[in-house]
Amino acid sequence: MQLAGVRAAAAGDATTISRLLADAIRSSYEGILDEIPMRRLISAQCALPRIRAEIEIPGGAPGWLGWLVATDPEGAVLGVAAGGVPVPGEGEVYALAVAAGSRRRGVGTALLAAATDRMRSYGAHDQRVELPAEKDPALPFYTRMGFGSLGPTRWSRTV
Repeated sequence: MQLAGVRAAAAGDATTISRLLADAIRSSYEGILDEIPMRRLISAQCALPRIRAEIEIPGGAPGWLGWLVATDPEGAVLGVAAGGVPVPGEGEVYALAVAAGSRRRGVGTALLAAATDRMRSYGAHDQRVELPAEKDPALPFYTRMGFGSLGPTRWSRTV
């Protein structure tokens, strides 16, 4: 797998983003979240109309910096991220997911770096993420990236 790069999501990426997020949630949280909380998480995070609308926000919205996609050289989407700066100085990672076959190959790191760069350009000096579970499978990734605990599911780092 070779990463071609990270770019802003286009309208045609919405279905792929929705499916990739739903697959990542199912595979990551099976056995961690019960069925109803998992369905709620998928419903809230992966709704296609919501993702389409978020991609098409002209010029962004206050606090919203948009969706990013990481692609391979053929243009296939390997991972996605979304974030914003909802409070002055504080970036927020709203979503970060990598396709199962592309994990542990630098895709998540590239997406987080691109999202962080965007947040810095909007004045963020701190970055936060809220994880769905205390023993979240993404926790080793975020701690490796320098995030420290603010609470059981809330993590932060200086950028």
